[in-house]
Amino acid sequence: QVQLVESGGGLVQAGGSLRLSCAASGRTFTMGWFRQAPGKEREFVAGLNRSGGSTNYAGSVKGRFTSSRDNAKNTVYLQTNSLKPEDTAVYYCAARWGSSLPWGPDEYDYWGQGTQVTVSS
Repeated sequence: QVQLVESGGGLVQAGGSLRLSCAASGRTFTMGWFRQAPGKEREFVAGLNRSGGSTNYAGSVKGRFTSSRDNAKNTVYLQTNSLKPEDTAVYYCAARWGSSLPWGPDEYDYWGQGTQVTVSS
């Protein structure tokens, strides 16, 4: 049974930062971060391969968000800087068996429960 547990969300003012964490049970996966705002579809934020050496980011967060991992701890991180009100959403981590870094949510096999990020103006 694969479990993903996110943490680190919260309320922050515009321009602030949060570091989200996702602890995965068992194996090392290709990981993705997604977010979903009320009334909107779930969207890709960042992807990270098993070694952490390859990443990709949505254009809206590139240069502000950084994904990394500590495989010894089976934990993936999303450092979010220069947050904007439009970054407000529930953030999810997801894992997949494949090695590529797709943007589609359907390409991921396991999901965490999500953590709320709220950015006030």
